Amino acid sequence: MPTGKKNLIGSSPAFLEMQEAVSQYARHQRPVLIIGERGTGKEEIANRLHFLSPRWQQNLIKLNCAAFNDELLDSELFGHESGAFTGARQTRTGLFEEADGGTLFLDELATMGARLQEKLLRVIEYGEFYRVGSSKPINVDVRVVAATNEHLPTLAAQGKFRHDLLDRLAFDVIAVPPLRARRDDILPLAHHFAMGMIHELTDGYGLEDFEGFTDEVIETLYSYRWPGNIRELKNAVERSVCRSAPGVPVDTLVLDPFHSPWLEALDQSPTPAATEQPQEPTQSTAEEIRIETVQKGIFEQAISQLQRQKAVSMKKILKQVEEDLLKSALQASQYNQKRTADMLGLSYDQIRSLIRKYAPKKERSA
Repeated sequence: MPTGKKNLIGSSPAFLEMQEAVSQYARHQRPVLIIGERGTGKEEIANRLHFLSPRWQQNLIKLNCAAFNDELLDSELFGHESGAFTGARQTRTGLFEEADGGTLFLDELATMGARLQEKLLRVIEYGEFYRVGSSKPINVDVRVVAATNEHLPTLAAQGKFRHDLLDRLAFDVIAVPPLRARRDDILPLAHHFAMGMIHELTDGYGLEDFEGFTDEVIETLYSYRWPGNIRELKNAVERSVCRSAPGVPVDTLVLDPFHSPWLEALDQSPTPAATEQPQEPTQSTAEEIRIETVQKGIFEQAISQLQRQKAVSMKKILKQVEEDLLKSALQASQYNQKRTADMLGLSYDQIRSLIRKYAPKKERSA
């Protein structure tokens, strides 16, 4: 029997807690709402919910609600009768009918408009709906699993999502932890994706040729915050494997495929309108301004105290400057430690020592 385990790899406490919830919620027939950041694997969790449920032998139908406007989404979900609208030349069954007896997974649910939210509420509540252009009710037995990266209670409070639909969908809620909260799972996932890429590159042969990652790459895997979560990790690892020489460890983690001096120059070229208007600082520029301001303030305060013959802690001041410079250089280098070392005029071992000194503290507070 399929288990829907693809990409569900990990042993961190956050991951195991979520897996336990999935196993518990799979047993009942009620709706389940999956909420998490982009790239955290919400669809894989929906797969597992279905294949662990009593409905596992029936259809699992998936739909990305964001791919349709409300008119098309209405027809896609509930079907339509011949002549119901221009171009409807024949009767069409919707996804609710196709999923009868099984599970319907609705991704990006928050993009659905108010009228369709009302129709969805009715079919969840009563198991009944109408095709577009029909007055004959159709009854189905479908378990709805929905996913979103939006905080639906906030949207409901703002009047953008129906409270009653939220109440029905949220019989059980699975909060998917981001990858930065699953530090122990990063390296096993990276190895899994690397092996999969080598399998693809070698047509299923040569799996033993994967030599792992260098220490520098492993350090980067752990220090980077992965805003795109598992999807970003997968892309970065597969891209890096493709660019690496066979038979040697992967020595460069390619986080940003757009990183190029030619693209950077293109992005920073001022337009005529830009030269006439004062520009907002970029994120990196804002960070540099912040650090410069902080350091200036620290130095001026220290000098002022010394002039008044008051003691200052040179060790504390230098530590703050050291930490700020490290943070700024890591961000500028896309967390590539070799480039960070070059930017700061340090050796690789010195950079690793600084990261061990400061970065773990930030990870624990993340």
